[in-house]
Amino acid sequence: MPPATRKPRARQYDATKTRAAVTAQLAHVREAVSGLAPEQFALPTRLGDWTVRELVAHLSMTVGSVARSLEQPAPSRAEAALVDWPSVAAPLASSVDDRTRALAAAHDPVELLERTAEEFARILPPESDDRVLAARPGAMRLTDYLVTRCVELVVHSDDLAAATGLQIPYDRQALAATTRLLADALAAKAPGNSVEVRVPPFAVVQCVEGPRHTRGTPPNVVETDPLTWIRLAAGRTPWAEALDAATVSASGERADIGGYLPVLS
Repeated sequence: MPPATRKPRARQYDATKTRAAVTAQLAHVREAVSGLAPEQFALPTRLGDWTVRELVAHLSMTVGSVARSLEQPAPSRAEAALVDWPSVAAPLASSVDDRTRALAAAHDPVELLERTAEEFARILPPESDDRVLAARPGAMRLTDYLVTRCVELVVHSDDLAAATGLQIPYDRQALAATTRLLADALAAKAPGNSVEVRVPPFAVVQCVEGPRHTRGTPPNVVETDPLTWIRLAAGRTPWAEALDAATVSASGERADIGGYLPVLS
């Protein structure tokens, strides 16, 4: 296989740091949600016709999926690669929407989130246990699945902040894991070595077919901060809008990566 189309090497994540990141970001969300007034749960979000109530229910559901998966029989082997997870969720959107709405209609959002956090803390096995989970859309290692929960928590923390005007903190490790996975997903979606995407201080990846850069400053460079990158990768901010706002810089004739975004379905 030519170097320009070689799939990026799978990144490894530290189990201890990843578990702590999920716990910390979930705590930030719980604190924000507990301070909301009843009428704020009816505020619209940028997620279709979901209100804040549905968004909070969805966060509870995504973190709660860890406990539900741990309670199922463990598959014999992992089936889904972590780097592919951001792009394979689209077929599940309809069922996710249905379950989110049902959960939001049946439960108080604050109590639901509290119960989810308590269950997560209670059921998570020791750090040495990296079992395979029967996750959707495919079986994954526990640590890898927790990385996807970091992505859900960080992306939707930003959605919650946008809907309510709250300043929600980001756990550094959760932000780092989210940035790295979404950058790796871009490299997998557009394999190559002609464009270098830099998201300091967390990620640098090469992507897009074309001449391979070997020395000195790459001719095609995209650079931005972690939160802007996450918004681009998750489809919250259009590429052209970020360029106009100068929150992303792109130099070189191949540096327009807008056609490959978003990477999170």
